[in-house]
Amino acid sequence: MTHPLFEKHRATLEGAVAAIASRGYWSAYPEMPSPKAYGENAAEEGKRAFEAHLGKAFELGQPGQAGWLAGEKSPYGVALDVQYPVCDPEALIAAGLAAMKGWQALGADGRTGLCLEILDRLNKQSFELAHAVMMTTGQGWMMAFQAGAPHAQDRGLEAVAYAWREQRFVPAEAVWEKPQGKNPALVMKKHFEVVGRGVGLVIGCGTFPTWNTYPGLFAALATGNPVIVKPHSNAILPAAITVRTIRAVLAENGIDPNLVSLCVTDKRATTKGLATHPAVKSIDFTGGNVFGQWLIDNCRQAQVYAELAGVNNIVIDSTDAYKAMLGNLAFTLSLYSGQMCTTSQALFVPAAGIQTEDGPKTYDEVCADLARAVERFLGKPEVAHAVLGAIQSADTLERIKLASSGELGKVVLASSKLDNPDFPGAEVRTPVLIACDAADERLYMEERFGPIAFIVKVADTAAAIALSERVVSTHGALTAGIYSTRQDVIDAMTEATWRSKVALSINLTGGVFVNQSAAYSDYHGTGGNPAANASYADSAFVANRFRVVQRRYHV
Repeated sequence: MTHPLFEKHRATLEGAVAAIASRGYWSAYPEMPSPKAYGENAAEEGKRAFEAHLGKAFELGQPGQAGWLAGEKSPYGVALDVQYPVCDPEALIAAGLAAMKGWQALGADGRTGLCLEILDRLNKQSFELAHAVMMTTGQGWMMAFQAGAPHAQDRGLEAVAYAWREQRFVPAEAVWEKPQGKNPALVMKKHFEVVGRGVGLVIGCGTFPTWNTYPGLFAALATGNPVIVKPHSNAILPAAITVRTIRAVLAENGIDPNLVSLCVTDKRATTKGLATHPAVKSIDFTGGNVFGQWLIDNCRQAQVYAELAGVNNIVIDSTDAYKAMLGNLAFTLSLYSGQMCTTSQALFVPAAGIQTEDGPKTYDEVCADLARAVERFLGKPEVAHAVLGAIQSADTLERIKLASSGELGKVVLASSKLDNPDFPGAEVRTPVLIACDAADERLYMEERFGPIAFIVKVADTAAAIALSERVVSTHGALTAGIYSTRQDVIDAMTEATWRSKVALSINLTGGVFVNQSAAYSDYHGTGGNPAANASYADSAFVANRFRVVQRRYHV
């Protein structure tokens, strides 16, 4: 008999499973914050729910609590002052392992049903989550709502669908009968139990605290594991809301809520100790290369799923939609002030220029025209603030300052500080564009996180494609792009991305951008270059999080 929550959400699960097989458009959760989709009072109720957290202690009822920690600083200058419980990691691990038995007993269908119920509950909290994401990360409102709530929930559901599909391949039992000629056959009854590997640790990032967290969280949970969420120190609230909701759903359904917990700490040593704990068997991490590589090198007891830094790039060979190409690039470089792991940083342009429908454009003209396109796109303050959001980190502000100084190459477009009338304390910056030669590799061959892009002059298109492949292979990338009217060029770039193993976008001029990734259809990361050793999502992202333990006997 299946779990009632599995039956309740069966249609959603079947839709997700069908979508990951067809890779067509499908979404379980409405991406527009409309009253029709979420209810007439959802927006106001969500805002009030968010505001109710401010200046308060965020109670979770977790074991081993030893104090409280606050310190999140909103990029919008809004006072948050939320206090979070600081708990002993050993207590969280022990409680999670104790809760694992009841979670395993539910079976794959039961776990899947509860995960689907959790996601449904989180979807109903989308406005609350969106405000929390916006005010901790600096995302604009629409991005915070979409990426922080329904799109993140879709990524979580995607992981659940993969996890259920992989577990479904394992039969619960079988009768094994081996003929013995004239003698009686050998007959055995065999049972196969799907067992979680152990504690899953999910380490969040400061820019996308739900979108980058939900895949690993739900992949680990659905496959039978307890989970500890360790959020970024400046983006705790979205994770705390998520964990509290998960714990509530678990408790309502007779499962020990300590199966999922929040670990808040301001000490890197605490995180390292947790990550290397023998009971931790999987780690999901999004962030910088230094700590990410440390996790990979030192957490030998765990499977580490890491998304690190890379140098996303675009080769511009030719186009028959010059203005539309520039508009698409302007949006790409401006969205959330370039604070996305998928934002293009290096644009490779031949020294002799490019061919367009309006005739040839020199390298300098491409630089100048792109700068004007960015300025034009951000010309209306309401558009600029909605798209740019605010700068999340002081380190990013320093990088923008350095890039604008001319130390990293010729400044084609300087970054400007904008004043947000709704949030006077917001740190808002427009993109900076830098022109440099391909030989100046030290400038562009490392990730410079933020609204910083290099227009790199290369010898020709063939050199651009070769350089793109080398950059991806040696430094990693999550996205690559090509603009060309020549099929042989597109084919050459395609083959280069197969070798370097990076997703390719070809001639984007409309409403889809290279730094966007659609759940169920796009594989976010390939796991095949230094920017990420896993993909959101594929079978490999879930299958190694559980084990099959059998028992057998004669019948």
